[in-house]
Parts: sequence; structure tokens; C-alpha cells
Amino acid sequence: MKLRKLILGAGLALLPILATAFEGPEMYPGEQELYSAAAKEGLVVSFDTGPTWANWAKQFKAFKARYPEVEIVYNDLGSAATVVALDKSRNRPQADTAYYFAASAVDAQGKGLLAPFKPVNFERLPEVFRAPDGEWFTIHQLVIAFIVNKKLVQNVPESWADLLKPEYKNSIVYLDPRSTGVGQVLSFAANFGNGGDMDNVKPGIDYLTRLHKAGNVLRTEGTTPYAKFVKGEIPIWISYENDGLKAKYVDGMGDEVAVVIPKEASVAAPYAISMVKNGPNPNAAKLWLNWTLSDQGQQIFAEGFVRPSVPGIELPADVAEKMPPAPQVLPLDLQKAAARKTDIDEGWAKGVLGK
Repeated sequence: MKLRKLILGAGLALLPILATAFEGPEMYPGEQELYSAAAKEGLVVSFDTGPTWANWAKQFKAFKARYPEVEIVYNDLGSAATVVALDKSRNRPQADTAYYFAASAVDAQGKGLLAPFKPVNFERLPEVFRAPDGEWFTIHQLVIAFIVNKKLVQNVPESWADLLKPEYKNSIVYLDPRSTGVGQVLSFAANFGNGGDMDNVKPGIDYLTRLHKAGNVLRTEGTTPYAKFVKGEIPIWISYENDGLKAKYVDGMGDEVAVVIPKEASVAAPYAISMVKNGPNPNAAKLWLNWTLSDQGQQIFAEGFVRPSVPGIELPADVAEKMPPAPQVLPLDLQKAAARKTDIDEGWAKGVLGK
């Protein structure tokens, strides 16, 4: 009887450990211990990871499958708005992690909103893709493209110059550069396509002003209008190539969609993620951040038609063949992009809105 009680007692003592175990070997040293600590918190709050963006929905599903005792709560704010939200709640943070256009990560770091953390594969990243102490690190890159609904547009535009033609009146939608990362990146892409550079964003602002004055912009939006595009409500959407490829190959639009990287120039934008300073669930945050930069997480990003940031992650063959060759795509200098944000915000508001 005593032996039976000892065995039962030992079994009960092991239950919490077994409950937080995952299948298979560790992906990295200490993964099991971190999961056990994260399971006690039970939650990770992930800011700005909208499920229709960059394959986040599949990331959530895969993360939850491996770590079933950690729930994920997320929102879709936009990059600049995420920094504002973190700043407003700095005394009592609500978020554990924040994802954004990497220039916004630099902004958040400068405001003292982020905690240092070096996840798995951190050292494999190029130096320009990470803060030295890990306050932010790039998890994927995105390229600006024209996403065209060919049912609504007779002639597919191939260049920034084409978009100014009268035939595209009330046809173009893009995201507000003042509050979203894609809007900021789009401004740089338009700038490069019209003779500007990282030190002079006026050509890009002038171009967008002309596009609005020509009456070719249907509207600007504050959050991604992916669902509206798939429903056939947007003729031309200036966004990232992955949105168009997803609509074309995943969400049933097929040959109705053309994905065009403008021939003059475009931009490859790094997107980063961070651990929030004094976030409520630090162990769950670390588990989630490790996942995003793990080989498995990087592969899932690639499956969502975004380009991984960790060198040597092989793209699935069926994905690689769908990404159009783009020698005209230029890298984005993060530090200069962050320094130019005010110029873009104020220039766009003055030129486009008259403010």
C-alpha cells in the first residue's frame, strides 16, 4: 500500500511537467524549460500581427499546436499606431511583443519601450537586420508591388508613370503613410521610382500629390484592405507582393490578379518584432519570439510569400517560382528611413490633404 501511494504521488508530481511537454525533440536548448515557464503565464499578447498579414494566421496555428497551453491574443493596429499604443501604456504595458515596419522598431527603441532579447537564430541575421542587444530584429522582408484586379482594370500598369494615366481615375488604394509601415515603405518606393533617394524624399511626396490631384486615388486606408480587394472592391492596390500572391494562389482569385513590381524601382522593406519592456508575460513573449525566428517559423513566413530574414532558409520550390524576379528592388536603409519619417508624414499631409 505504501509503495502504491508513493507511485501515485510520484505520478501526480509529474503531471504539471508532462502537461507542458511538446512532441519531439527540442528545437533549441532550453525550449522545454521556457515552455513550462510560459505555460504558467498562459498567454502572449502580440501587437499588430493581423491574421491576414504575412501568414500570421498559420504562425498562430503552428505555435498553438506545439505549445497548446499558451494562448495568443493579437490586434491589427498598423506600425506607427503600435508605437503610439506602446508609449501610451508604458507605465502599465498591455503588450508582450510588437511587430512593425522596422523603422517603427527603431522609433520604439528610441522611446525606451522595448526590452533586449536575443532569440534563436539571432546571430545568423545580418547586422543591419537587428539591434545589437536585441531590442528588435527583422523576421522577414516585403516588396512593394501593384496588385491589380484584371476584371476591373483593362490595361495592367507596369510603372509608377503608368499610374498617372487618366484611365486609372478613381482606381488606386493604398495605406496612409502617417500611421502604417506599408504606407511609409510605399512612399520610399515611389520616391526611388521618381529619382529620389534616402536623403531626399520630396520626389516621392510630389509624385503621390500628383496621383491624388489627377483623381486616380480612390482612397487611402488605415489598416490593410485585403478582404476588400478579394471581394472585388479595389481595382489597383499598391501594397506588398505577398498580398497579391496570396490573393492569386491561396484565396481563389487566380488569373484575375496581376502582381507587378514597378519597372522604375521598388523597395524591399524589413519588418521587425520586439519584446515589450515590462510586458505582462515575459516568458510567453520569449517563446513566441523564438518561434518567429526559428527555422520553422521562417519557413512559414516563406509559405505566406514573404521573404525570410534568416540567411539560408530555403524557399519552397512552389513559392520561389511564384515570386517574380525583381532586379529593380532596392534595400531600405532603416536608420535613414526612421530619420525621414517626419518628412514623409508632414510632406504627405501638406501635399495630399492640404494640411
